[in-house]
Amino acid sequence: MKLAEIDNKKAFSLEVTGLIQGVGFRPFVYNLAKLFQLNGKVRNTNMNVEIIIEGEKSQAEKFILELKAKQPVAADIKNISVKEIAINNYTDFEIQTSQNLSDNITQVSPDIAVCDKCLDDLRNQSHRISYPFVNCTNCGPRFTIIKSLPYDRPNTTMDVFEMCETCSEEYHKITDRRFHAQPISCNSCGPKYRLLEDKNVFLEFDKILEKTKIILNNEGVIAIKGMGGFHLMCNAKSEKAVNKTRKIKKRDKKPFAVLFKDLNCIKAYCNVNKEETELLTSRKRPVVILDSFNNLAQGISEELNTIGALLPYMPMHHLLFEDLDTNALVLTSANLSGNPILIDNNITAELLIKEVDAILDYDRDIHNRTDDSVCQTAGNEQQILRRSRGFAPQPIYVDFPVEGIFASGAELVNCFCIGKGNQAILSQHIGDLKNYETYQFYEETFNRFQSLFKFKPQLVVHDLHPDYLSTRFALELPLKQIAVQHHHAHIAAVMTEHNINEKVIGVCLDGTGYGTDEKIWGGEFFTCDFIDCYRKSHFEYIDLPGGDKATEEPWRMAASYLKEIYGNDWINLDIPLVKELKVEIPQFSIFSKILSVRNHIKTSSAGRLFDAVAALTGICKYSAFHSQAPMLLQNSATIDVKEIYNFKTGESLSFLPAIEEIIHDIQNKTDIHIIASRFHNTIAEAISEQVTIIHNSSGINKVVLSGGCFQNKILYIKLKSKLQNKGFQIYSGNNIPVNDGGIALGQLAIAAHKLNNGLIN
Repeated sequence: MKLAEIDNKKAFSLEVTGLIQGVGFRPFVYNLAKLFQLNGKVRNTNMNVEIIIEGEKSQAEKFILELKAKQPVAADIKNISVKEIAINNYTDFEIQTSQNLSDNITQVSPDIAVCDKCLDDLRNQSHRISYPFVNCTNCGPRFTIIKSLPYDRPNTTMDVFEMCETCSEEYHKITDRRFHAQPISCNSCGPKYRLLEDKNVFLEFDKILEKTKIILNNEGVIAIKGMGGFHLMCNAKSEKAVNKTRKIKKRDKKPFAVLFKDLNCIKAYCNVNKEETELLTSRKRPVVILDSFNNLAQGISEELNTIGALLPYMPMHHLLFEDLDTNALVLTSANLSGNPILIDNNITAELLIKEVDAILDYDRDIHNRTDDSVCQTAGNEQQILRRSRGFAPQPIYVDFPVEGIFASGAELVNCFCIGKGNQAILSQHIGDLKNYETYQFYEETFNRFQSLFKFKPQLVVHDLHPDYLSTRFALELPLKQIAVQHHHAHIAAVMTEHNINEKVIGVCLDGTGYGTDEKIWGGEFFTCDFIDCYRKSHFEYIDLPGGDKATEEPWRMAASYLKEIYGNDWINLDIPLVKELKVEIPQFSIFSKILSVRNHIKTSSAGRLFDAVAALTGICKYSAFHSQAPMLLQNSATIDVKEIYNFKTGESLSFLPAIEEIIHDIQNKTDIHIIASRFHNTIAEAISEQVTIIHNSSGINKVVLSGGCFQNKILYIKLKSKLQNKGFQIYSGNNIPVNDGGIALGQLAIAAHKLNNGLIN
C-alpha cells in the first residue's frame, strides 16, 4: 500500500519480515509508536512481527518510513506489508506475548559480536564489572543457543538461568537496551566460567583470569570454550606454543587463525584495506585472510605470506588481552583429526585435559555448534570461504518458491540447504563428510533444522556422485529425489545469489566433481540456466594416477602431464622433480610402468592442473592439507608479471603447450615467481578466449565464475579484468562460498525450477 493512500485517523496492520527477532525490534517499534503518538500493539510470531497502529495519517506515514530507515543495528527488514483495518480504539501501545501461529518461520539471528556499549558496561556497570557474558539486544549469542522458535528465553540454553531482580527489571523495562534480551544475565545470575588445570578446579573469576594469563604468558596452550565451540589458544608469537598446538591438533602445516587485540595490532602485521577493515570490524567478526608483511611465530602460516586475522567477538576475549604479554593469540577450533569442533564440556575434558595446560569452559550449553567464518576480499569484493558463525543461518531470499526442498550439498566443506517459502536457508559449515563424527554432526544438524524451522521435506536433491556421504544420506530419505550435476549447482548458486534468471556462460573451476560422462570434471565451460546445462568446453582430460591419492601427492599429476607430453621418456627429463622422484619413491620404476600402461581415471580438473605446476616447480610435491599446492602456487605469483605461456582453445582447452614451456623455464632456471605468475596469466587468458568463443556462438553476455579455484585472488582479479574489458558482465559468489560450501544453494534452486515447471514427477 502506498503511503499516500493512508487516510486520517485510520488503523493499519503491518507485517514485517526479515531478521527482526532477537535484535531489539519490538522495543524499537514501541518507542517509535510512542514518538509518533500512535496506539496499538506489536508481537512476535514464528513467521514475522505483527504491528497494529492507530493514529493520525501524518504520524502513521512517519512511523512507517522510520520503521525501516532507523531499524536496530542488528536487524535486517526484508519486507513491510501494510493494510487498512477497522479501528479498535486502542488506548495505549503495548508489546504482547510471542505467538506460535503456523509452520511458517521468521529468521533466526546469527550470533553477534559484543557491542561497544556492553564493553563499556563491562567496566562501569556495577553488577557487570568484568562479567564475561555481558550482552544486550544488539549483541551476543543467538543461533548457538536457540532450540526452537519463537526466540524467547525458555527456548534457548539460557532457560536454566533464573534472572536476578536487577536483570529482570532491565528485561521488562521497555526503554532499557536489554528489554527482552533473551541471554540477559549478570555476575549474580548468569553463566559462569571455570578453569581446569591438571587436578585443580578454579571457580573464582579473578583467579581464573589470573591463571589463564599466566599460562598464555608462559607459552602454554589452553582449550577455551567459545561462542560456537571450543578453541585452542596460545601466544601467536611463541614458536614453542604454536608447535605444541600443532601436535595437539595433529595439523602439520595448515595455517592457524590469529586473534588480535585490536585493529591497530593487525595493521602492525598485515596490509588492511577499506573492505577488509569493514569485514574485520563487522558484527559478524569473521576470520579475514590478509596479506602479511611481518612475522608472528613461523608455524602460524608456514610458507604463506598471509594471515587469517580476526578481532575479539566475546567479552572474554577482551578481558584476556588485558595484561597479556602478547597482542596476538592463536585461535583455532578444537576439532581433532578432522572431527567437528568440540562443544561438550565433559567430552572436551576427557579428550584434552592431558594434552593442554588448562581448559577454560562455562556452564551454558552450546546447542548449535559453529566454527568461525572465513572471508577475504578480491579487489573490492567480499568472498566468503567458510560460512558459519555470524552468517548462518541467515537465509538467501529468492523470487521463486522453494518450500519443502532439501539439498544435501557436497562432500567437502559441506553445508546443506532447506527451503522455506521463498527462503533458502543454508546450514552452518559442517565440514568434510569423510568420517563418522562429521556425518553424525550433519545428521544432527539436519534434524535440528527440521525442528527449528518447522521444515517438512518433500523433495530431496543431491549430487550426481554416488559415493558422497551427502548423496547416501539423501538416498536413504523416503522421499522424491533428483540428482544435480556438481558444476551446474556451482553456477546456479551464484545465479541464485545475484537473482539471475536467464542463460549465462558458466565457468566452473575446482578440484573434483562427478561428470555426466562418469569422468572427474573440474575445468568446465557451460551455457546454462536453472533447468538446462550444456557443456561447451572443458580443460583437456588427463590421467589421474592413484585417484584421490593425487590430491595428497601433487607430484602424481605432474608425472601425468609429463607422460602426456613426452611419453615414456618423461622419466629421463633433466629437471629436479624427476630426479627427486627417482630417489624419494621406493617403487618409482613400477609407478612409471603403471602410468604408461594402465587405463586411468580421466580428469579435466583445474585444481589438478594447479597441483601439477606446483609440483613441477618444486613448490609443493606433497600436500599436508586440502588445496595446499594451489595456495602455495598462488603465494608465489605476483600481479605485475605480464607474459603468458601457450595454450590451445577448442572443444577442449589444452595447457600441454604451457607445461612444455614451463619445463623449458625450469631447465633454464627461470625464477619460480615468474613461472607461477606466467601460469596464472595463462589460465586467465585462456579462459577469457574460451568465453569469447562461446559468446560469439551464443550471444550470451553474462558470465558466472564459480568453483573453489576462484578463491585464488590473483586468478579471479586477472580474469575478471580481462572479461570486463571485453564488455562481459561478471558474477561470482560474494555472500555464498564459491567452493563446495555453496553447492547446496545451487542444488536447491535447480530442483525448485524443475519442480515449478512440472519437470519432476
